Amino acid sequence: MREWFELLYGFFVANVLGYGGGPSSIPLLHREIVTNYDWLNNSEFANMLALGNALPGPIATKIAAYVGYDVAGWFGACIAIFATVFPSAAALIVLLNIMKHYRQSKVVKGMTLLVQPVIAVLMIILTWDSVNESVQNIGIIQFGGIAAVSLSLMTIKKIKIHPALIIAIAFIYGGIFLS
Repeated sequence: MREWFELLYGFFVANVLGYGGGPSSIPLLHREIVTNYDWLNNSEFANMLALGNALPGPIATKIAAYVGYDVAGWFGACIAIFATVFPSAAALIVLLNIMKHYRQSKVVKGMTLLVQPVIAVLMIILTWDSVNESVQNIGIIQFGGIAAVSLSLMTIKKIKIHPALIIAIAFIYGGIFLS
């Protein structure tokens, strides 16, 4: 019963404060999942995030389903998904009505512009934490090699492999060479 409330509260808070969609709520989810409740460690969170990014659909709901199920089974998954979706759905309905009314307001335009740097900083911090964790686990040479190959496969115009396929290749590489 306690873990149900913790799932509801943890995912609700992370998603209420996660302005800008799934990617902006990932650092907040990380804080709740790893730091506050210790449901996963950094390495498990990174693996779950990579797997979630390889699957279609919104990342926050996939994280909620995974962690909720891991903590409290099917009912835990349902609670975590509800806590993830409800704040966005309720806020969307309310804010769309407000935005319709104040569409041309400079205050509304200014508010949306000022939140973007905060989201960027949160993503940089999460990236930095993931890089440190990876370097500690597999070493700077492996990390640099995987990062360089991944970047080149996604950016070279003649190759341009989809990021989901690169994540799958990295999973296979890690399973074969890093286990």
